[in-house]
Amino acid sequence: MRKFDVLILGSGLGGMTIALQLAEKLKVGLITKRALRDGGSGWAQGGIAAVLDGSDSVELHIRDTQVAGAGLCDLDATRFIIENSKDAIDWLIKMGVPFTKDDEGESSYHGYHLTREGGHSHRRIIHAADATGAAVIDTLAIKVAAHPNITVLEEHIAVDLITDKTEKNRCIGAYVYSKEKDQVETILAPFTVLATGGAGKVYLYTTNPDVATGDGIAMGWRAGCRVSNMEFIQFHPTCLYHPHAKSFLITEAVRGEGGILRLPDGTRFMPQHDERAELAPRDIVARAIDFEMKRGGFDCVYLDISYKPAAFVKEHFPNIYQRCLELGIDITKEPIPVVPAAHYTCGGLVTDLTGRTDVTGLYGVGEVACTGLHGANRLASNSLLECMVLGKAAAAHILQQTPVTLPEVPEWDESRVTDPDEEVVIAHNWDELRRFMWDYVGIVRTNKRLERALHRIELLEREIHEFYRNFRVSNDLIELRNLVITAELIVRCAMARKESRGLHYSRDYPGIDVDSKPTLLQPENYKTKV
Repeated sequence: MRKFDVLILGSGLGGMTIALQLAEKLKVGLITKRALRDGGSGWAQGGIAAVLDGSDSVELHIRDTQVAGAGLCDLDATRFIIENSKDAIDWLIKMGVPFTKDDEGESSYHGYHLTREGGHSHRRIIHAADATGAAVIDTLAIKVAAHPNITVLEEHIAVDLITDKTEKNRCIGAYVYSKEKDQVETILAPFTVLATGGAGKVYLYTTNPDVATGDGIAMGWRAGCRVSNMEFIQFHPTCLYHPHAKSFLITEAVRGEGGILRLPDGTRFMPQHDERAELAPRDIVARAIDFEMKRGGFDCVYLDISYKPAAFVKEHFPNIYQRCLELGIDITKEPIPVVPAAHYTCGGLVTDLTGRTDVTGLYGVGEVACTGLHGANRLASNSLLECMVLGKAAAAHILQQTPVTLPEVPEWDESRVTDPDEEVVIAHNWDELRRFMWDYVGIVRTNKRLERALHRIELLEREIHEFYRNFRVSNDLIELRNLVITAELIVRCAMARKESRGLHYSRDYPGIDVDSKPTLLQPENYKTKV
């Protein structure tokens, strides 16, 4: 049994930010499913949105965020996060993040280049070439790994949160499965932070890493947290379409720097769908691509930046250029084949502006949480910003709290389970879940598709629950158990929304409800079977 002052589940930007903010005064345990750098934050290409340029303003950034969020953004949360955006960037610069410099001085912040992405009215995206997430995570990971007050446990995955029902359902830690030891450990802490990222792997096609299985959302739900806006799954418009390219994202910034979307015959189509053309928000671009692919029976469409000078393309998008070249695509001479793919979970566990959930002592930061910032659709490059601002706010709140005495907690009991007899059950259920979620709960939805999806989810839940009760846990079983709960939350939220708004488009309700509100699910209203 281990004990920390604070237990953080997840090693993305949210988790690392909190760890570094707390470690000067508290003992921190940081749990990560794979290696320290393997979270979803490291996959972010485009950059971080912040009010940095003199011609920009907080009000303009708020307006752009609300427009993209289709009227469902929480104004207080949006203002709080954007007002703190400059401080967040200054902190990263102080940490040593190597943001791209601006030699021409056309739009910069202290000499750093600012780019523009879809939905933004100004150049306000500070970036490190086209691999911003990797640059940020690599920089912070060095500091996290070297800090004496931070214990990093790699190759560990949380099974469930531990709650003390005698004191207002307080979270006091988690049961955590060690892949190396093949056993479940008990880790206690007065404060626990869920920074586990999103749930892209609930879909067949996603830009997310394999670790994005909705773990924190499912664990928080089982512990008693409310969930909001899970119907709003952002499908990134441009994921590389190639049989040997897994989950490779073509950043929004390619369109921001002039990339044009074309049909296989070379015809440009975005101006027919939106006056902002390629710079329209992601939901509009993704639906336009989906429409054109289905109308024409195409496997993909094409993103063309090849008309720009080769030196410009290589300088701005070196990683995309190199990866495509490895696959036989020279983006300085030919367009990039792209398709939409599940990208970002705009909803999650309900939190306040200090990261607190409904469970005492439990915080949620980053994609696992729903602060209200993103509304019905996330504005490009607002996500890493949210991780940092809420991470710092959560850390500040934890430091203000009085430590509590932890009760006695039983160790994990495996006395009544056996080794699984057929692992194929897990693999089959995993594949089935992701396929019907893609087919029935994708970019365009109908009542009948959602009903079919929920019916299949309920069948899978019974099978997975039976498997979980009778056999020893494994990494795949833990993730599948969380994925099926996350899938149910997505479907139930989608069924509750009787309109088309932002990322949720229903053929049965194509109009907009003028009295629309965030979707909210209460755990006590549903019996969780897994």
